[in-house]
Amino acid sequence: MKKFILSALTATLVASPLLAAAPAEAQQRREVTTVRHDDNNGRTVVTKRTVVRTPQYRNWRAGQRFDRRQAQNYRVITTYRNYRLAAPPRGSQWVRSGNDALLINGRGNVVQVRGGAFR
Repeated sequence: MKKFILSALTATLVASPLLAAAPAEAQQRREVTTVRHDDNNGRTVVTKRTVVRTPQYRNWRAGQRFDRRQAQNYRVITTYRNYRLAAPPRGSQWVRSGNDALLINGRGNVVQVRGGAFR
């Protein structure tokens, strides 16, 4: 009986992140149904289509809270010297969002924005 309970608990713990991520995917795609009634011949036309919402990217400014889901082409920059960026302070890191380089502190706030660092 213990093995059954432990296996059920383990399966629940493994599956919970997958189930939590599913609603985020559902928000990106949705199905729209349009019903139209034609008065001339009395027909009802039903049209179904899937609408895909593109993510909204941000223009970052110093002091904002950084969320990598809203960053376009997010990458952590480890070779900051190649892009003429100063070494980040301890606990901070340079990240890429589109063509901009952002200095993010340990709390996740934007400290500095270098626009057009990547061409």
